[in-house]
This record gives sequence, C-alpha cells and structure tokens, in this order.
Amino acid sequence: MNEWKKVKLGELYDVHNGLSKGRQFFGSGYPFLTFSNVFNNWFLPEELESLVQSSEKERQTCSIKKGDVFITRTSETMDELGMSSVALKDYPNATYNGFTKRLRPLTDEVIPEYIGYYLRSPKFRGKFMAFSTMTTRASLANDDLLSMEVDIPEKAIQQRIATILSRYDSLIENYQKQIKLLEESAQRLYKEWFIDLRFPGHENTKIVDGVPEGWEKKKLIELVNVQYGYAFDGKLFNSNGNGNGMPILRIRNIPDGMTSDFTTEEASEDYIVHNGDIVVGMDGIFHINTWSGKNAYLVQRVCSFRPIEEGLKGFVLQAIKEPIKYYEQTLVGATVAHLGKKHIDSIEVIVPNNKELFGSLQKMFNQRQNMLNQIRHLTEARDRLLPKLMSGEIEV
Repeated sequence: MNEWKKVKLGELYDVHNGLSKGRQFFGSGYPFLTFSNVFNNWFLPEELESLVQSSEKERQTCSIKKGDVFITRTSETMDELGMSSVALKDYPNATYNGFTKRLRPLTDEVIPEYIGYYLRSPKFRGKFMAFSTMTTRASLANDDLLSMEVDIPEKAIQQRIATILSRYDSLIENYQKQIKLLEESAQRLYKEWFIDLRFPGHENTKIVDGVPEGWEKKKLIELVNVQYGYAFDGKLFNSNGNGNGMPILRIRNIPDGMTSDFTTEEASEDYIVHNGDIVVGMDGIFHINTWSGKNAYLVQRVCSFRPIEEGLKGFVLQAIKEPIKYYEQTLVGATVAHLGKKHIDSIEVIVPNNKELFGSLQKMFNQRQNMLNQIRHLTEARDRLLPKLMSGEIEV
C-alpha cells in the first residue's frame, strides 16, 4: 500500500448537523433526506420523496451537494451508528435530517464513489465502535468523527476501485428496475381479474353480490399460515457482517429482502423465515416484500405469510397489498401506526374455482424471486470484494 496514505476526516471534510423540525412541518414543501434514506443507501437515492416545509435560510445552511457525505449520528444500538450515504449529484432546495451529520468536502482529493464504498467497509465500520458513546442511545461527537482516519490511495486507484464495485451495483440496479416492471404488471393483472372481475371467461360468468358464480369469499388466514415474530433480546444483536449467530429479519431489512443483522439468542424453529416467504412490517410503514435471504429468525413486529397450497404466493402477495396499505393510512398509534393480528385476520379475498387463474401471478412471482436472489448473490459478492480492495490486498 505504498500509494496509500492515512488522512483524518477533518482534513477532508467539515461537519454540520441537520434540520430538526416538528411533525407538523412534514408532508409538504421541499425535498428532505431522511434518516432511513441515509441508513439504507450507500449512495443517496435518485429522488428524495419525503417533503418538509423549510425556510430559504434552512435550505442554504442544510443544503445537499455532490460529494457530501451523510452519517447517522445517533441510534438505539451501537451497530446502527455511523451508517453513511454519499451524494453523487446536487439536490436543489433539499435539506437533511437532524439525526444525521453532513460532511462537506474541503478538497477534491477524494472521489465521492470511493468514499461511499470505503465508509461502508467492515474496516471503517469497526472504528465507529471505538469512538461512539452509549448512554440511553448511541451517539457520535463531531471531534471524534473528524479525528477518524481513512485510507486514501491516489485518485486513479480510487477511480478503479469505484469502477469495479459500481459494476455490481449497476447489475443490481438493472434487476431492481426489472422487478419494478414485473410488480407493476402483476398489480395490473390482479386488479383486472380479481378486483374489476374481468378475468378470462367473465363474459359468461354470473356475478352474485360481487362474487363470480363458483368463486368463494374467504378470510386470508384460510389460505396462509401467518407467523408473528419473536421478542428477542436486542442486546444480543450484532450487525455489519460479523455473522455471529443466526440471521434476523427486522422491519428495516424488509425493503431489501436480506439482512446483515444477527442474534446469538436461540428460538423455536417456528420463528424461522425461509427464502420466498412473504414478509410484512407491522409498525410505521407496513413494508411488504418476499424474503430473498438465507433462513433467518422473525423479530417482533414482523410477520410472515406462507400459503397452505403451492402456487398461491403470487396471488397472496398481491391480495394483501391494498388492505395492508389501507391499515397503514388509517391506523394511528401514539407516534406510529401499528398493524395487529386482528387486522390481518379481518382481510378477505375472493378465490376462483379455476386454480389456473393463479398461474400467471405465480409465474411473475417466481421470476421476481429469482431476480431478488440474484441481487442477493451480487450484493454478497460485492461485499466480499469490498474489504480486499479497501485494504490493498487486491491491487488494481
């Protein structure tokens, strides 16, 4: 690593805390970078969907420009602290969350793509554990953050490393686009056949009380086994590739369909979720996805749906979306919405007598699941390569 040097973050960036405002200011206004945006993305999303009512001064002070690095500054657990996300473009009029810190470049010595990968590497992630403090929440002081060292090679090597890793991300992004198209097709088909009842042969089928003749209205729980998560001890969780114990599926893992979180606690096999199971988050945003990771424990406030019969996953995945989204929008708890067993038990579906109608949805489900599994394989390959590139073990 003769061409590499150690540099303190404070020599490369200055630091600024984000915007803190009351709930009444959110939902309209200007683009807003959320804590989840930073936590879940190595690089900022193309578009920021959340909105906040911000003043011109706030938009100037808490702006987002190409090369900015955002880091989660506080968390309930140590291993969730210091997750980073890098802006690869300017975001006009956008501001960022007060539970994150912004590192703004002082020089052009570092390529944004390189630092984005470096800060997510196990080598750097481990440094946060030494610098962070834990009282009721984990937190990170500005001085400690700026004193942390990063390994910086010459810009040509930075670019080559970023190019190698970005190839994996480009393939992942391509699969994600294909999955989105598949989901849109499946939603259209489900609506046409099972909501609008314009299924093949509908012209010759009598509709009685909103149900085609020969079809049945059933409770969803007659078609699936629903498993609710276990109340694991959070003190026994570990993350970021340590791989100590059994993988766990938490609410935050549902959008990706995979996890890097583990527990050393043991629980009944009943709480194990398998690849291809449908999973739903039960707090806040009721995320719905299918699991593409390896066997994992279901954690409290997450549930899984496993159809009793083969070939029903595609149908069930579409059937639960509208009612669960309805509950997400109408249930109000003290601070966030909570989905309960009684809500899931109340979901009704109409089931055709011709099981062949499930075939098209199941085919799209299988295609979608295969692509999710490919994304997992690519992610794992990239993450195995990342520390070797960042340590100089593999020369480029």
